[in-house]
Amino acid sequence: MFENRRDAGRRLAEALLAYRLPARAGGKDAVVVGLPRGGVAVAAEVARALGLPLDIIAVRKIGHPGAPEYALGAVDETGERFLNEADAASVDPAWIEREAAEQKEEAKRRLALYRGHRAPLALRGKVAIIVDDGIATGHTMRLAVRRAKKQGAAKVVAAVPVAPLDAVSALESEGAEVVVLEPPENFLGAVGAHYIDFPQLTDAQVISLLGDSKNTL
Repeated sequence: MFENRRDAGRRLAEALLAYRLPARAGGKDAVVVGLPRGGVAVAAEVARALGLPLDIIAVRKIGHPGAPEYALGAVDETGERFLNEADAASVDPAWIEREAAEQKEEAKRRLALYRGHRAPLALRGKVAIIVDDGIATGHTMRLAVRRAKKQGAAKVVAAVPVAPLDAVSALESEGAEVVVLEPPENFLGAVGAHYIDFPQLTDAQVISLLGDSKNTL
C-alpha cells in the first residue's frame, strides 16, 4: 500500500537506482517519461531521485461504452492505437472510431498544454523509463512502449508501483523490461485500491510538476 503518488515515486526510484546519474546500466543515457495525468506525479519523483530529465507521452484510454473505466485499447495524439481485439469485437466499430478520435484530440490537447513551447526530448539511443501510477489492463502502457521504440529508444523500461500479472506478461512480450513494486499476483483489481490517497490530478498540477523538474524537457 502506498501513501500517495509521491510515496510511490520515491519507492519506485529505489528500484531503478541502476539508472541514476552518473552510473547508469550499460552507460546509456536515460530519460524518465510520465503518462499524464497521474503518472506524471510518480515520474517526477523518479526523475528527481535519479537526476534524469523528465518528459511525457500522451496516450489515452479507449473506454468500453458500457463501462468507461474499462479499457478496450488506447490511442495517442498521432492516431496510432492499440486495441484488445477480443473485447473490441463486441463493440460497434463506428463507436470505437468516434471514441478513438475524441481521445486522440484530448491527447493532442494535453501535449500542447503541458509542453507549451518546449520541444520533446529525443529518445533515440536512450533508455526510456516509462512511468505510470499503476496498470490495470496495460493497454496505455503497451502503446507508450511501442511509441518509445518507434522513436528509437535503445531500451524501454515500464516502471509502475502496481500491475496485474497478465499486464506484466503482455509488456514483456512488447520487449519492455518491467519493474513493479507490489507482487503482480496481489493486484487488487483497481490501481486506486493500492493507495491511501489517490485523487485525480488537474492540468494545472501536471504543468506545475513538469515546471518544477530541474531536468524537465
